[in-house]
Formats: sequence, C-alpha cells, structure tokens
Amino acid sequence: MKSLPQTDDTLLIRTDFSDQTAWQALHTAITTPNEDDFLANVHIVDDAAYSDLTTEQVISLAPARGFLLIVADKTALTTPEMSLLVVLPYEEDDALQQEHGELRVIAEELWSIENNISLANMDWEEFVDAADDDGVFRGF
Repeated sequence: MKSLPQTDDTLLIRTDFSDQTAWQALHTAITTPNEDDFLANVHIVDDAAYSDLTTEQVISLAPARGFLLIVADKTALTTPEMSLLVVLPYEEDDALQQEHGELRVIAEELWSIENNISLANMDWEEFVDAADDDGVFRGF
C-alpha cells in the first residue's frame, strides 16, 4: 500500500466508500467555512486504495508521527452529526506510552481541533476533556 501524501495541511483520509451521497454531504460540511469564517486546513485523500483501513494502518502510512490525522470512516458517513475520527499518533518517545490518541468530532467543529492543534494554541487533552460522555467533541 502506498504511503499517504506529505503536505503542510492536516490529512483527512476517506476510508469508507459505501455511500457517495453521504460523502458529498460530509465533503461539503468539511470544506464550507463556519459563520465566523473558520475552516479546517485539510488535504483530502479520496482514494479507494485506502478503503476500510484500520486506525493502525492509517497511522503506519502517515508520512510523520505527531501530526493529526482525520479519518472519514463508516461512522462519519452514517451518523447524523458526521462524527469524524481524529487521531493523534504520538511521538515514539512520548511519556504516555501509547501509540495514539483518538477522539470523534462532529464535522462542523473539525476546524476547532484542526486549527488549534496544528497551531499549538491548545493541547490535545483540552479537546478530549471537552468531549461529551459518548466521546464526541461538539464544541466548547
């Protein structure tokens, strides 16, 4: 399997290809700025070669660790809020001794996590702590 592209933007990888209409709706939600003109800076990878990849496979194909990866999986395409999977692959020397962190975020709040983590304005744990009991971040 080919590696994911290297880019300055956060990678958003589509792994579910079962519903083109749902993907179009999600794509529109991701690429439309909110009312304050905020938008996630993502490089969308829409390639069936990445169909049905697991989180671990996505991480293994990423060009570098320590940067966010966003996954448009079956859950993202089948839930009303379009809750994307956000993955933070930890650096190998990270004290947490975990491979990665995971959090779901509704499409309309993707910009908040992507912008703030990419610019180091906020820490990952602030978003994890702000997630609802179901593990989905819906905003502050």
